[in-house]
Amino acid sequence: MNKLHRLLTATLAGLCLSAVAEEAPTEASAEPLVEEQAAVETSVSEPQSVADLTQSVQELNRDLLILEEELLFPTHTQLAVFVSMDVGHYFRLDSVKLKIDDDMVASYLYTDQQAEALYQGGVQRLYLGNIKSGDHEVSAFFTGEGPNGRAYKRGATLTLNKGTDAKQLELKITDSSAKQQPEFEIREW
Repeated sequence: MNKLHRLLTATLAGLCLSAVAEEAPTEASAEPLVEEQAAVETSVSEPQSVADLTQSVQELNRDLLILEEELLFPTHTQLAVFVSMDVGHYFRLDSVKLKIDDDMVASYLYTDQQAEALYQGGVQRLYLGNIKSGDHEVSAFFTGEGPNGRAYKRGATLTLNKGTDAKQLELKITDSSAKQQPEFEIREW
């Protein structure tokens, strides 16, 4: 992460230097530019210049964040995992643990408000990371309160064939009225 930060800082410095170099005066036009520089220096304190500068910094920051995400999570290795829930009559979610190829990659403990947001149709990004192409086993473990107030722990597994494109998975918790218990599923989006 430090190397990435230094790279982005160096890139930003290079962009600033190239912009200054493009605006550098030639020897023939040096005297008129001295007068222009004095005019520019007095106008820097004006609110419009500050607003323009702020806007430029915000745009540059946005571009740097996009570049950082592209460098950290290239689409050919990217895997995103989301959690969603339907109704919640038979299961009260407390936590989720996610394993990819027997490595714990994410774990989340839910507050009552967060669980309620999922019951109302919310979707939470549980994991965003990189995996290489090929077959992977994705396992999710759900802990909470099941039917009749009992402690409930269940799991779901999916064998994922990761190609060269980004993959999104959904950890879906649904109520089964026929079985009167929750069902847990991992599916590709």
